[in-house]
Amino acid sequence: MSSLYTRSKDFTRNRKSQSDSPPASPSPTAKTLRHERLSRLESGGSNPTSSDSYGDRASARARREAREARLASLTSRVEEDSNRDYKKLYESALTENQKLKTKLQEAQLELADIKSKLEKMAQQKQEKTSDRSSMLEMEKRERRALERKMSEMEEEMKVLTELKSDNQRLKDENGALIRVISKLSK
Repeated sequence: MSSLYTRSKDFTRNRKSQSDSPPASPSPTAKTLRHERLSRLESGGSNPTSSDSYGDRASARARREAREARLASLTSRVEEDSNRDYKKLYESALTENQKLKTKLQEAQLELADIKSKLEKMAQQKQEKTSDRSSMLEMEKRERRALERKMSEMEEEMKVLTELKSDNQRLKDENGALIRVISKLSK
């Protein structure tokens, strides 16, 4: 029965269209045929050649079953190892994904922080430029006012120098007149 099962199991593995469920139990006719073969073998125990062949068959069956058991244990070990490897791989992938997610969240937080700092700096710069522009306007006005005052003072300086020169001339004329009058009065 186990050899039939492994053949049908191999058959289902090779056939992609069948489902992955285990094969159905053998049909009732197959069971009766098997039962008849076994009963013939048991009834033929008086014949020495048939008993030898029966012993050979039994030992062959025992060897076959032992071999199938070894193969089953090997395949189960391989499946367990592969399941363990997949489980380890899955767990390592999960931990790696978690680490990457935390790094991504940290990077996003850092990016948001940097963006807010940039916005603050841009606002400060804009305020500074507006302050600078207002300061520049004020400085320009003050400069114009100072330039006007300078030009007015220069005009006043010119007037003062003219007045000084006129004053000096008048003093000189006054001194000359005083001399002329003093000569005339002598």
